[in-house]
Amino acid sequence: MRFGTWNVRSLYGAGSHTAAARELQRYKLDLVGGQEVRWENEGTVRAVDYIFYERGNENHQLGTGYFVHQRIVSAVKRLQFVSDRMSYIVLRGHRCNIIILNMHAVRRKIMIQKTVFMRI
Repeated sequence: MRFGTWNVRSLYGAGSHTAAARELQRYKLDLVGGQEVRWENEGTVRAVDYIFYERGNENHQLGTGYFVHQRIVSAVKRLQFVSDRMSYIVLRGHRCNIIILNMHAVRRKIMIQKTVFMRI
């Protein structure tokens, strides 16, 4: 599996999910964590060969999400959005589960959120 991360700056626009998914296809990535998706609420979007799971807020600011290639969608065991800046996804592996954290903007406030998150 090939993983990546991308601060997309915004996916709040017509065709933006498709354009991003095509770029991920070029690099043959299976799972990519995205930051600053700027989407409203929580949702799922199909884009080319990817399913995009996302969550933002009502102000179209921040937000995180995951582009998951259709060949590994069945491996997604759990997806949790902790806040509009932090999420994680659990993939079923051969020997053990794989947990991938997606965090955005390390600032003092976020460091406190990370500490609280790590205690969960």
